[in-house]
Amino acid sequence: MYDVATFTLNPSLDHWSEAEEVVPVRKVRTVEERFDPGGGGINVARVVRELGGRPLAVYATGGFAGDAFAALVEQHHFDHRAVRISGDTRISHTVYDRANRQEYRFVPEGPRLTEQEREAFLAEIEGCEATYAVLSGSLPAHSGPDLAAEVVRRMRKTGARCVADLSGEALRAALDVGVHLVKPNLRELEALVGRDLPTRDDRRGACRDIVDSGGADTVALTLGAEGAMLATADGVLELTNPAVEVRSAVGAGDSFVAAMVVALARGRPTDEAFSYGVAAGAAAAMTPATELCRRADVEELFERIVRKGPPGRRR
Repeated sequence: MYDVATFTLNPSLDHWSEAEEVVPVRKVRTVEERFDPGGGGINVARVVRELGGRPLAVYATGGFAGDAFAALVEQHHFDHRAVRISGDTRISHTVYDRANRQEYRFVPEGPRLTEQEREAFLAEIEGCEATYAVLSGSLPAHSGPDLAAEVVRRMRKTGARCVADLSGEALRAALDVGVHLVKPNLRELEALVGRDLPTRDDRRGACRDIVDSGGADTVALTLGAEGAMLATADGVLELTNPAVEVRSAVGAGDSFVAAMVVALARGRPTDEAFSYGVAAGAAAAMTPATELCRRADVEELFERIVRKGPPGRRR
């Protein structure tokens, strides 16, 4: 039995580099090159492994980039199952502009899946035994939200508690089926409800509405530098982020999901798992490039959050 099984339909071979300055027309010379296997579910599996959990990652991959991707996954030493596809695994680029201290992220939409490839991926879900099952990241090009809904249905049939970290119509489709935990960011939540949510009361209300509708038992809303919000049937909690030196925002949301879910899989209370997730998101921001979080940083930041006392509950 795995602690967490992750499902990544549209993984990415993530490339990071740095430049003195990003400017148009002229060649921009880059240094500090790094490649990592990415995509939401893969990142979650990497962090679960880093935090001492036992993950299984199921992903679709193809082409020369897919071969390199699979080789990089091997280096992270967790169980994984690759569903081969005819399309090429996408390659995402992040360039850090040293002069302006800004990240530029270029993310392709990725390949299409054939009907046979889609069915092969869905078949892999049915054989997974895990405490939690996570569907995270973007969907393949032109797949439609029905694919997200069907993945969640298959995840539920395994008996695992289902987690969705999606956006757009895929997020709506997952909530229509019903999940245990959903983790939108503010932009994704606003798109879901169809309006801006400028105040805390607006955001609390939108999160409570998801819980009240039965779409999710728990909503963890990440708010970037502002922290995070947790909504359950018992009410709403808020946490600010611990102060850290931010080096890269890449993978902070995935780190949050992984840490919260692995804590829940270990039987920790939801409030405590939420704090652990906030700690991991902040820890990911401390690392350069696509490194994600480090266990020692997560534990230190979690203890710092705990020492501040429990977050306030608002109803």
